[in-house]
Amino acid sequence: MWPFKRHARDDAALADARGRRGFLFFGGRRFVADAPYMLPKDDAELNRLDFQHYMLRYAMRGLYAPPLGQLRSALDVGCGTGRWALEMAQVFPQARIVALDLVAPPATGAPQPANFQFIEGNALKGLPFADGAFDFTHQRALLGAIPEAAWPGVARELARVTAPDGWVQLIEPAPAPQGGPGMSALAGWVQQASMRRGINTMIGSQVSEFLRQAGLQDIHTREVEIPMGGHAGRLGVMAETNYFTLFSSARNFIIAMGVTDAADYDAALAQARAELDQGHYVSPYYMAYGRKG
Repeated sequence: MWPFKRHARDDAALADARGRRGFLFFGGRRFVADAPYMLPKDDAELNRLDFQHYMLRYAMRGLYAPPLGQLRSALDVGCGTGRWALEMAQVFPQARIVALDLVAPPATGAPQPANFQFIEGNALKGLPFADGAFDFTHQRALLGAIPEAAWPGVARELARVTAPDGWVQLIEPAPAPQGGPGMSALAGWVQQASMRRGINTMIGSQVSEFLRQAGLQDIHTREVEIPMGGHAGRLGVMAETNYFTLFSSARNFIIAMGVTDAADYDAALAQARAELDQGHYVSPYYMAYGRKG
């Protein structure tokens, strides 16, 4: 169960949530129950995930880094909206592209590529695929969903379902930028709330080590520093928007856990906007990929 600090105003939301399978509702945001993930699973967060996808694709100048060649199959673990997998299905129409997540992406009404498939699953409980099922296994931005102690096991699962000579790629963020009091307070509250769930948001830089521990070879690493703010043009505006949308999404989780209150959180969020306007910050991501021998 989630270690939330209960408030009287949440009683109706809790009663409503118990009647809906698999979700809890706080402050109008929907969260997956019995999962360590601290961000909601609702339309607003899905929009942010799509936006984050476009930002990372722009910053990395593509969807993937390893030399894939004639790709036959790929798996996206923790697919979110499925955007990455859908685009891979279009780039590689001859390949089977599978997307996996706790919750199915919302139906858009648009036709899906014939080579795309969604499967519901939880990487923390093992991947529902045979050994060596995929040429390429991809996972990104799950730092807030995987407890620190579970990372080595998850990396081994990614390697297990990857075929010999296939590739595994991980992308995770660095800790949130800390500047003045506002930005530092937000970063500290997120880390405090996450650690209560066993999640360490400081370990994004260890993605290459997780791949190495899983037995992968030819490991390549890259740090992608995304500038934040209007001074950095289109990419900077995208990074700033993602930053504030993410902290807005985390707000109800952090307040419900009693880490801070709404007034202090909102004040820090406003202060962080002023700090970002006055300084130059980057949002770093760590990317690593390795080959299965």
